[in-house]
Amino acid sequence: MISLHFTGGTLEARGLTSDDAPPTDAFLWDARSACFRAPAVHYADTVRALVRAGTPYEDEARSYPELTQTLRVHREPRFYQREAIEAFGRARARGVVVLPTGAGKSHVAVMAIAMKARATLVVAPTLDLVRQWYDLLRASFGGEVGVVGGGDHNVQPLTVTTYDSAHLHMPHLGARFGMVVYDEVHHLPGESYALAARGYLAPFRLGLSATLERADGRHAELDELVGPVVYRKDIIELSGDYLADYETERVSVDLSADERARYEHARGLYRGFVMSQGIRMSSPHGWGEFVQRSTWSDEGQRAMAAYQEQRQIAFAAEAKLEMVEHLLHRHRADRTLLFTQDNATAYDISRRFLVPAITHQTRVTERSEILEGLATGRYRAVVTSKVLNEGVDVPDANVAIIVSGSGSVREHVQRLGRVLRKVGDKRAVLYELVTADTHETFTSERRREHSAYR
Repeated sequence: MISLHFTGGTLEARGLTSDDAPPTDAFLWDARSACFRAPAVHYADTVRALVRAGTPYEDEARSYPELTQTLRVHREPRFYQREAIEAFGRARARGVVVLPTGAGKSHVAVMAIAMKARATLVVAPTLDLVRQWYDLLRASFGGEVGVVGGGDHNVQPLTVTTYDSAHLHMPHLGARFGMVVYDEVHHLPGESYALAARGYLAPFRLGLSATLERADGRHAELDELVGPVVYRKDIIELSGDYLADYETERVSVDLSADERARYEHARGLYRGFVMSQGIRMSSPHGWGEFVQRSTWSDEGQRAMAAYQEQRQIAFAAEAKLEMVEHLLHRHRADRTLLFTQDNATAYDISRRFLVPAITHQTRVTERSEILEGLATGRYRAVVTSKVLNEGVDVPDANVAIIVSGSGSVREHVQRLGRVLRKVGDKRAVLYELVTADTHETFTSERRREHSAYR
């Protein structure tokens, strides 16, 4: 008789010889162990194939229990949340749900966990989000909720972890959960995270994201790792009734004569080196090639310094900071989030306008205190580099000022999403500050390629 076993992120099919047909095409013969072996992600397909064929088997692979904790908080789902969970169920509880920030993706996950009632692992990209999921699951289901990561290692039928910890502990966690929820699932197709996802045998998988597409195109791998996109709604479809009404405004500022001269000089040095080396910065490997070659010579090091200088001039142009001052005064009665591309600009704004700064260097306790201060009105504005781009709940903010950023569509939509949480009749506004006739003009066009800005 065939027996299935979980070993180190793989599924073994024992009781067969190398001449026998494997349960599915995903299996390869492993001569060292004298069994067929496949990535654990194929567990559900394997069981279904054996059942269809009427092949008797023993399942020694799964070690996850049914979830005894039941929902103790019942919220009426919005129409799109109901549609999303129904679509997820029709897809055999494997798939990705794409909803805007603030639309309640986490409630869809709670409903999915309750629907399947299997031990569940929730995977989130940051410890801030792990904490939010921990609080949500405890409030929703009661009982003990486990945490793996950030110094904790407490595994329970309901457990929250980071992507890094899910990867690190996959060999001994991979068979202990019947369901995995991937928050901000666009992180998953990275090399190590994707490998970890293949090492979990959970037959039920839910991915959540507001901005699914990746610049490298690897979001296509989610079909295998989690499942297809089963439901999608964009910001523009939900604004007004379910998200705050909003408007976006792009503000272009000019460099001073001195800034322009310094910018053009620095950019000329940088571009001259790139052209002399035959580097195409628009190619997928252009940036890496530039970084590598810039270390080979004094000329290359000067080019890298010039590249950084021209970026910083555009990021923190004096006219841009004067516009920040104007907007902070205009919205002095509002709750404002200011976003920058780099820590240096964030700290400069913090000192200049006496607003708290949150960067990756900010301790968790201090970060919580600052966000609490924004919620209570003790602070009217907070400046951040990239820490608040993703996931962190700041429902009281209604003004976002993009002082600088990358060309990533995802980053820009995430920043807009930080101020779209529906609270009363709140109306949100996002300002995008762009230094004219610099690289920021092209960057702005790239990152606005989303229906939310049309």
